[in-house]
Amino acid sequence: MDFWKERFPKEPESPTISGNDSEVFTMCNGGPPYREKPKRGIGKRIQKLQGLAKVLHCPTRWDIIEIIGSETAKTREIRKGLEEKGYELTQSGLYYHLSELSDAGLIEVADYIEEGKGAPEKVWKLTCEKIEIDLVGSED
Repeated sequence: MDFWKERFPKEPESPTISGNDSEVFTMCNGGPPYREKPKRGIGKRIQKLQGLAKVLHCPTRWDIIEIIGSETAKTREIRKGLEEKGYELTQSGLYYHLSELSDAGLIEVADYIEEGKGAPEKVWKLTCEKIEIDLVGSED
């Protein structure tokens, strides 16, 4: 019998963070998952990293970030930029992606522009241009 299968007869389907005092981690070298009590602060860092990975897995969101760039962009400009890249998003589809990026803290509303009647248009900006991961530091 395989060395790993003897010690871990049933592997979890996918590693997840649980709400209790132990978490499931995947070995960096592709080995089987293992359980370990998390070191202080690591659970929050993993949750934040997983949240960012979830938000940034989508190419549409990377293109939105690129369109906003280091300046600001109106919702209309973002939609036009996506159309130029070949996207066919509905207004609600665009706002879904904008809200996911906003909820993750990657973009925010910088201003509102009122043009005539109706709701004011949002102007978006990036909250940061880099994401750094502290692999050895701790969060308090």
